[in-house]
Amino acid sequence: MKSLGVLPLLALCAASAWAQAPAPTQSDSAPTAEPPAIKSFDVSAMDLTADPCTDFYQYACGNWMKNNPIPSDQVVWLRSFSELDERNRYLLWQELDAAAKDPKTPLQKQYGDFYAACMDTDTVEKLGLAPIRNSWSEIDRLKDVKGIPALLSRLDDQGTPDGFFGFDVRVDEKDSSKQIANLRQGGLSLPDRDYYIVDNSHFATIRDEYVAHMKKMFALAGDSPDQAAREAAAVMEIETAMAKASMSRTDLRDPEKRYHIYTLVELSNLAPDFDWNVYFHSVGIGPFDTLNVATPDFFKALNGLLASEPLEAWKSYLRWHVLHGQAEYLPKAFFDENFDFFEHTLGGQQEPEPRWKQCTSLTDRALGEAVGQDWVKQNFPPAAKDSMDRLVAALETALNQDIQSLPWMSDQTKKAAEQKLDMIRNKIGYPEKWRDYSSVKVSRAALIENTHHAAVYERDYNFAKLGKPPDEKEWEMSPPTVNAYYNPPYNDINFPAGILQPPFFDFKSDPAVNFGGIGVVIGHEMTHGFDDEGSKYDGKGNLREWQTPEDRKAFTERTECVAHEYDGFLAAPATADAPAQYLNGHLTLGENTADNGGLRIAYQALLDTLAQEGKSIDEKIDGFTEAQCYFIGFAQVWCQNTKDAAARRYAIIDPHSPGRWRVNGTVQNFEKFGEAFGCTKGQPMYPVNSCRVW
Repeated sequence: MKSLGVLPLLALCAASAWAQAPAPTQSDSAPTAEPPAIKSFDVSAMDLTADPCTDFYQYACGNWMKNNPIPSDQVVWLRSFSELDERNRYLLWQELDAAAKDPKTPLQKQYGDFYAACMDTDTVEKLGLAPIRNSWSEIDRLKDVKGIPALLSRLDDQGTPDGFFGFDVRVDEKDSSKQIANLRQGGLSLPDRDYYIVDNSHFATIRDEYVAHMKKMFALAGDSPDQAAREAAAVMEIETAMAKASMSRTDLRDPEKRYHIYTLVELSNLAPDFDWNVYFHSVGIGPFDTLNVATPDFFKALNGLLASEPLEAWKSYLRWHVLHGQAEYLPKAFFDENFDFFEHTLGGQQEPEPRWKQCTSLTDRALGEAVGQDWVKQNFPPAAKDSMDRLVAALETALNQDIQSLPWMSDQTKKAAEQKLDMIRNKIGYPEKWRDYSSVKVSRAALIENTHHAAVYERDYNFAKLGKPPDEKEWEMSPPTVNAYYNPPYNDINFPAGILQPPFFDFKSDPAVNFGGIGVVIGHEMTHGFDDEGSKYDGKGNLREWQTPEDRKAFTERTECVAHEYDGFLAAPATADAPAQYLNGHLTLGENTADNGGLRIAYQALLDTLAQEGKSIDEKIDGFTEAQCYFIGFAQVWCQNTKDAAARRYAIIDPHSPGRWRVNGTVQNFEKFGEAFGCTKGQPMYPVNSCRVW
């Protein structure tokens, strides 16, 4: 799944519950006011003293950046994603809070109770470590490393994280008509393998702080200082070995490098010290003969670790992953220590989010299509869906025109590209059929158990797909989510109702503003089907070459231009404690290619739409031409402020470039921008030589 990019908002910065003051109650944690709607085009956000031909990002976003400091409970703040996410979350909170107090339907009773249990911090404090004691008791009873496979399945049944590896059912990437078992690397607590293995003072300091954090957590759980030190050292040793055996994020972007079909016998030969038959049988998945082992070298190394590391070290490792995985749901002392390292130290976040935000996000993640059913009734009218259908059709036409105009592509490959484009499925707003969560047991007084039940539901829901054809109508994001994605094995584009709001989309706005906002988003997701990764899949979602050798060579030359260009973009400057951090052009290549392609084809769609309305791209709106409005609207989607520590982390783990380079990196590759603002060839935003794939 290739998303538009909200990693900072939904993955790395949402997990906050208590402030540093005493644990809040449900009543004193409520938000005070509804966040305002965001303008799709805001002149007051612009720095009109800046030269758009030198630094367009500063021109479009300068005043917004100056006047919108990062809130203390965030590490990144975007004019579009952050502000809309706050608004959507508030509207969702209203729904959850009402359901917790006075549910009208069984569905509202379920998600209302889930939310209420999260808000009940008094019960969380009273329970202490009781919700994880059973898992720790299972670990304590482990007599031999040979018992780890069965133990992992029991921990999985209890809904607790186990580390080690990822195991689920996914579409067979070379036969998209079926779904198969998939095994991949895992087991790390720090954000990326680089944190364990890069040899510089910055990462060395983080490693020391991580060990100190584990000691504090183990001590809070009852260890003596010596015991805590031994356990932390054991975890660090095992996780470091796993990191050394892990494939890089950049290599994992290559689907050929993560596709290795093994028989069960071959898997057993690869890692004979782990009884895979026991694990697969105990975890409850149906029978299968073959599976994809995405990262074979990792499992070969894991086998060596099982043989070399003592039993007590593995117990410490498992105890840690249970404790760390539940930390945000445990009493305040554990939450505070977890926040201090993972959010404050690693990201620069000054204080946790209010409890209501945490519980709203958690309920949405656990029961997304349950809460989403009522949310879309209030926030996504039929007129908006109809307007989106027309926008998507306009972008499809524009992409087809773009394919036909490519000078480097042969007619044979153009025909194949057209066929793939024709086969892309569009999903807009919300699912046609909602998931049934009735089997998920929810109690108003059992937060961690509720999360466990939701996790087991998701696991079993996924395992039930084994051997079946994919469900083309299934969604991977909940309706209120502010994001969008393209899924290569499904060859579909997906736009949740959450992003189909201002500033991305307003069906009452001028076409230039909508095409600069949601139009570029649509074009971005479509282009993902033709980026360096998506282009390796055909229209049916199969991993198969459809370009001629000559065209693939020409394509790669053009993507390498983009990768090299973005390698030179600075993510965070050098400090006394850390070297300068630049973007990884190959890690971000797919997203950068999609940004560049999306900007081009949305512009072409705008031209077509204006022509149909009898308008010109040079007509003015409030002093700006339609073309200038288009580019300004696009840029203001990405106005962003980011903590330095977070910027460094995202440059290592996030396949999306930061806002400045999503704007300047794309407009400098599109000649229509230079023409729209009267730039002189050779200026930074209108270079003599630029990169173009699509």
